[in-house]
Formats: sequence, structure tokens, C-alpha cells
Amino acid sequence: MTAVHTTARTTATAASTRPAAASAEGRRVLRRVLWGAQILLAAFLFAGSALPKFAGQAQAVETFNEIGWGQWFRYVTGAVEAAGAIGLVVPRLAGLAAAGLIGLMAGAALTQILVLEPAWAALPVVLAVVFAAVAWDRREESRELLRSLKR
Repeated sequence: MTAVHTTARTTATAASTRPAAASAEGRRVLRRVLWGAQILLAAFLFAGSALPKFAGQAQAVETFNEIGWGQWFRYVTGAVEAAGAIGLVVPRLAGLAAAGLIGLMAGAALTQILVLEPAWAALPVVLAVVFAAVAWDRREESRELLRSLKR
């Protein structure tokens, strides 16, 4: 084989691996960004949303009175938020926690639109989009966890 053919083959091989390397680097960057978002959202859900519900903060009590389902629903919502917050920071659970939190955010958006203040429905919708990105990124871990539970 001539030097020209060897150089051409090496160049072609290097060029074909560049997109894969760039893709892997992009995935690592995305994973880091999502981890940052997961940590911030977990802190918000736990400290800023679940704990006030558990502590009986006046605004939380008033909001659940407006909803009309009773204060037991405030505790259930707080428990789901706390569990979701913990799940978001456990790598193996993050995808399933995010998927569950999408459901919670859908309920929150509907409650805002139908009962409380429709303009505030945008916040849970935006959070649901972030949770969807986390669930998508963690889909392999979620599949593996579900497979291991079947065994």
C-alpha cells in the first residue's frame, strides 16, 4: 500500500470518528447541565415546596383550602414532591422520578388553570419540560432499573 493510500485511509477514519466524539462530548455537556438543573430543582421541590406543606405554612394551607380537596391532599402533594426531589439526585432513580414529577406538574398546571390562577400554569409546564429532558436522558438507567425489578 502506498503512503498516499495509508494517509487517505487514516484521514477518512479520523473524519468518521469526529462526529461520534463530538456527539459523546455533547452528551457529557448535556448530562452536566441536567445534573445542575436536577440539583436545583430537587432543592426547590424539597425546601421550597414540600417542607412548607408539611409545616403547615399559612399560604400552603390557604391554597389547599381554595383547591377544595382538604388538607390531606397538601400532605400527599408534599410527600410526592419530597420523594421526587430525593429521586432526582439518585442517578439510578432520576429518570423515573422525573417521569413521576411530569405527572405532578400536569396536575399542578391543570389546578392553576381550572381553580387557582391561570397565569401561574406556565411554571409547572416549564418544569415538566425540564423533567421530560431528564427522563429522556436517563431512559437507559430507568429501563435497567425496571428490568431488575422484574427479576
